[in-house]
Amino acid sequence: MSQIGKDNLEAAKKILTAYLENKGLRKTPERFAILEEIYTRSDHFDVDELYISMKNKKYRVSRATVYNTLDVLVDCDLVTKHQFGKNLAQYEKSYGFKQHDHLICTDCHKVMEFCDPRIQSIQNMVGEMLHFKVDHHSLIFYGGCTRPNCENRKDVPEVEVLDQNNTN
Repeated sequence: MSQIGKDNLEAAKKILTAYLENKGLRKTPERFAILEEIYTRSDHFDVDELYISMKNKKYRVSRATVYNTLDVLVDCDLVTKHQFGKNLAQYEKSYGFKQHDHLICTDCHKVMEFCDPRIQSIQNMVGEMLHFKVDHHSLIFYGGCTRPNCENRKDVPEVEVLDQNNTN
């Protein structure tokens, strides 16, 4: 884990500690182990992936503890919960990470992230125009990726990928 990752984890632990104390909840080792497991990951994950990863590392946590801890971590903004069109919620760490948006391949279900500052500008402009304080947003594009190794892709003709700066 990089030094930035370690610093983010330590800050996240402090935020979780303060949150638990403020809500009168117990500071259990399992909650902090789940937080640490999440902050060592670099991907989106679902509850079962996290649970299995914890079990494989010999942590003694129940599926219910993982679910309940994820709810706490979402509530204190250390983890973000996504519903990417499937019935399965996916999560990702959020403290210390910049706002980003997602592309989802409807064939292989790969989740790709991107960041474009124009989206933040649009959010700010719309908020000002409509006298609305936007706390956060979610933007998801669904489609088929054009990667040659896209699993589950139906046979479709190759799509020409245009340069992002080319408007023709």
